[in-house]
Amino acid sequence: MTPRRGLSSAPLAPHTHPFRWVVLGIATFTQAASGFFVQGIGAMGIHLQNQLHLSTAKLGLLISAAQLAPLVGLLVAGELLDRYDERWVVGAGACAVAVSLCAGSLAPGYGALLCVLLVVGAGYSTVQPGGSKSVASWFDASQRGFAMGIRQAGLPLGAALASAVLPYLALTLGWRSTLLTGGLVALLGSAVFMGFYRRPPTETVETHHVIARDSTPRASLRSRLGIRLRMLREPSMAKIMLSGTTLISVQSGVGILTVLHLHEAASVSAGTAALVLVVAQGAGVVGRICLAAWSDRSRSGRYGAVMTCMAAVVVGMAVLMTPLGRSPTIACCVLVWLGLFGFGWYGPWVAYVTESAPPGRTGFALGLAMSANQIAIVTVPPALGLLKDLTHSFVPAWALLTTMTAAALIVSAGAERRHRHSCSTRWTDFAWFKSRSTEDPEDGPGVRRPDAAGRTRQRSDPSGRDRGAVRP
Repeated sequence: MTPRRGLSSAPLAPHTHPFRWVVLGIATFTQAASGFFVQGIGAMGIHLQNQLHLSTAKLGLLISAAQLAPLVGLLVAGELLDRYDERWVVGAGACAVAVSLCAGSLAPGYGALLCVLLVVGAGYSTVQPGGSKSVASWFDASQRGFAMGIRQAGLPLGAALASAVLPYLALTLGWRSTLLTGGLVALLGSAVFMGFYRRPPTETVETHHVIARDSTPRASLRSRLGIRLRMLREPSMAKIMLSGTTLISVQSGVGILTVLHLHEAASVSAGTAALVLVVAQGAGVVGRICLAAWSDRSRSGRYGAVMTCMAAVVVGMAVLMTPLGRSPTIACCVLVWLGLFGFGWYGPWVAYVTESAPPGRTGFALGLAMSANQIAIVTVPPALGLLKDLTHSFVPAWALLTTMTAAALIVSAGAERRHRHSCSTRWTDFAWFKSRSTEDPEDGPGVRRPDAAGRTRQRSDPSGRDRGAVRP
């Protein structure tokens, strides 16, 4: 692996270069291809339970196994992405996913399949933050939310395709064929990213300075780690982690429980239930694009879009806990609603993370935020499955997710109000100071400051025009 090198031949800035749309396309495709198999496990739930004789808790553990390695892997991937070209870091990770899945098609049973998914998670650790960083570096703030939404739509897009294809393969050719298919798709994603991706033609001096400073021999491992972990003290990072872990729990719950809820609680056939999950994931694709594009222009900002998603999923899951959740029509509509907002939040959330990161620390900030999400991804699916097995009902599982989301929404709304009040107070104080002052040579033209006699006067600007001078 060699240090990153830019494209000096490109004459345009990254945010105006037409190649940025190519980068967006290949990053989205690689995201969908790398997560193809893991995102399809929920749709194969009934077939895996029948062929491997699994409980709901064991089925949830399969999803958690693929997400265990990223707890640490995302932090390592973030550090690599701040130092090396995303082309090789992401490509190597996607290739590891492909090789492990192809080898896993020979797995003798459930235990071996768990081990395979652990390796898959390690490889996938580079794809999620790497693709986000590559898109963020090519698009400026006016288009970043829209671009990030399209890129993050790759995950539910891959999930929707997997939900349509993998259950059929599991039914006709057996569960091992699904691993081989997922491996070949991931290999194609790796080849596309390594073959076509290039870094932006320019790189900020700040980023070079940060990388060079951290690479000096004097910068010990402990000091470098301390610098990075100080991000945890930032108020923006606290909001990022709270909302991220809550909504990723909802996303995991929708992924694993949709088919089972419709089949057992609403008496929907397995095929129709899997089709509803495809539609819900398709709604997630639309949500990630539209909500992220809305955050580019909304006065409430990117985090306002995230809070909107939290409110929407609370309403949806509350309906599922009532007798209305056992109606096939209503349950299907609500689960599609949850797909729209329970998957769609990720686009504006990732854009908020990239814009909150310190210069030269985008990769590590993404890795840190996503590794916090991994805690929920690892623990929530088996916990929800176990809760359902113990209670023989889906209501406690939906109630747990509803309570978590409502609590996170209340805390986030309070933090946002305090932040806006603080900003408003600072602006009011600044405006008052300007209104009480006359011009000072250091202040520039048009600033008023009291004179020795307590009178307020304003001098003419350098062009000779008197801007509303107040005379004694």
